Amino acid sequence: MTQLKPGDPAPDFSLKDGDGRTWRLSELEGERVLLYFYPADDTPGCTAQACDFRDSQEPFAHAGYTVLGVSPQDEGSHQAFAGRYGLNFPLLVDDGHEVAERYGAWGDRKNHGETSQGIIRSTFVIDARGHIERAQYNVEARGHVGRLRKLLEV
Repeated sequence: MTQLKPGDPAPDFSLKDGDGRTWRLSELEGERVLLYFYPADDTPGCTAQACDFRDSQEPFAHAGYTVLGVSPQDEGSHQAFAGRYGLNFPLLVDDGHEVAERYGAWGDRKNHGETSQGIIRSTFVIDARGHIERAQYNVEARGHVGRLRKLLEV
């Protein structure tokens, strides 16, 4: 698995959100982006992380960040998840995990002693020029957003 590092160009993508809108990183040029990959909608860790991003949306937006969540679930799953928890940022569908692979956020992961292929919980801070400012792999869901806010001074 190839991991991205600061200074690398962020791989462009074209992904639909739960409402069917297409998001392209190239169309966000000039904006800073927080792109986070999570394993699945409605799981305890992913829900906690998504709700933390929801609760931090205002400070992130004030600091000029667009928050985008990415996982393999379909539009309906994302829409239901966002509605159930009042998520106020887009959840993007990466059903073939191609974008996750380009970001190094797909590979072997261990869960309760078992190894399987899947999303590696990761967050990328992308600068306004479309380059990786920070790449964080294998993040812990709970407390991650708070640690990210401290790191970014948001």
